[in-house]
Amino acid sequence: MRSILISSFEQPKLTPTYNSPKPSPAAGEVLVKNQAAGINPIDWKTCHGIGPVKAEQLPFVAGWEFSGVVEALGEGVEGFAVGDPVFGLARFPAPGGCFADYVSVPANQVCPRPHGVPSSTAAALSIAGLTAWQALFEIGEFKANQRVLILGGAGGVGHLAIQLAKWADASEVITTSSAANHTFLSALGADQRVDYHTTAVADAVKDVDLIIDCVGGQTGIDALPCLADHGIMVTLPSVTKAEVIEAASKQGKEARGCVIRNDVDQLAKLAFLIERGAVIAHISAQYPLEDLAKAFEQSKSGRTKGKMVVTF
Repeated sequence: MRSILISSFEQPKLTPTYNSPKPSPAAGEVLVKNQAAGINPIDWKTCHGIGPVKAEQLPFVAGWEFSGVVEALGEGVEGFAVGDPVFGLARFPAPGGCFADYVSVPANQVCPRPHGVPSSTAAALSIAGLTAWQALFEIGEFKANQRVLILGGAGGVGHLAIQLAKWADASEVITTSSAANHTFLSALGADQRVDYHTTAVADAVKDVDLIIDCVGGQTGIDALPCLADHGIMVTLPSVTKAEVIEAASKQGKEARGCVIRNDVDQLAKLAFLIERGAVIAHISAQYPLEDLAKAFEQSKSGRTKGKMVVTF
């Protein structure tokens, strides 16, 4: 079996190990034959030691988002059958093991994949989709007819958050991006697009009810004046979360961080929206497992439109 086995954070090996043992599902687990796996910034950060996986957990197989078919069932598993299409988020934030031909996943973290949802699309849903859903509807307390500003709308979380806000009856969805992505974002439902290269967002946008900050740092801080007095910012990048929240407090604004949790019911809702065409998960590139290092370099650039996936 091929897998991306990380033994060192200093020089992580991002090419496949070809002799990894095929996992056997323990009691309560489902063995999935992978067809695709999602790629996220947290993946390359974790492989370099700046994610949730710690040195004492080395070695580990990287990757958290899986999509494939059921290969085998562990003892006591009900509700799945061999050959069922499935997807999900494996063991987050512990090592997930999804950059591999096979992954064994606790059954309660496995979501049925509708036949109308391609495997590559489902692989792109879990981290970005759950982040967008929970940031909007739980942490951000979104309500219909609110005005929403999404910083970094062309990225994995941002492009899904735009669509979910529109689906949930936002009165206006505003986003920031380079001008090159404005047509893409308009097609997703963004009502106003601010080119951050030429315009300060605080000069163009006022009195929004909710900001989803997919960028963090000074970009998030600079957007705080866009909030209405009662407004909430949800800032996503963990490395700058504290400074954005502190800056908000000094300005009399409210900013909150976001730590996602696995939620199969929410994944099922996202897959339903994908199947009916209410939401799309844009896949900008697909890579073989052997080219994961190349995919990571693209992710590090910060210029990925939508999501990237590994295909098997």
